[in-house]
Amino acid sequence: MTTQPPARSVHHPVFARAYARISRGMEREVGDRRRELLAGLSGRVIEVGAGNGLNFRHYPSTVAEVVAVEPEPYLRALAVVAAERAAVPIRVVDGTADLLPAADGGFDAGVASLVLCSVPDQARALAELHRVIRAGGELRFFEHVRADTPMLARVQRIVDPVWPLFGGGCHASRDTLAAIAAAGFEIERLRRFRFPDGRLPSPTAPHALGVARRPTAGSSG
Repeated sequence: MTTQPPARSVHHPVFARAYARISRGMEREVGDRRRELLAGLSGRVIEVGAGNGLNFRHYPSTVAEVVAVEPEPYLRALAVVAAERAAVPIRVVDGTADLLPAADGGFDAGVASLVLCSVPDQARALAELHRVIRAGGELRFFEHVRADTPMLARVQRIVDPVWPLFGGGCHASRDTLAAIAAAGFEIERLRRFRFPDGRLPSPTAPHALGVARRPTAGSSG
């Protein structure tokens, strides 16, 4: 299949500026998780929803190229600056997760980092990642997910109608792990944790970090 056409623009100017400030302040705590997410990657990588490029400095030298997709103009401009400082080649492009500007099977790995909560159509975004990652390739994910405790999961469902209004489209109660499996990936490694881990966790405190794989022909799934 040929490269997809350019996707529609996404504008969240207030959220984008707030996120850029807050995310830099949180990097001391989140940086180790980003390194864990990207450790061992190699070849061509597509990153969906690259934001302001905070992952970029954590890519290992074994990565040949990163295509970083970011639809929000303010964050994309910041990502371009971050790409210029990175140790690996990174090309920042406009595009959305549900219509990736990439050919079928063109990447050895895909990265979804704190983005699958906010895409308009999670199933379609994961289907696109499945399309552009080669058979046998990896999906690395670091996402907040549906809580595995009934009380917090109920809180997530209660706040979900209004949460996206304040969080740039973020949904608190999405079952992202089930969606990854439903898209045809096989989850091989998974670590769940709460961040931040306070006595009264926020609706988006439950997180998951892991590796899923697009099966090769003839394998199960």
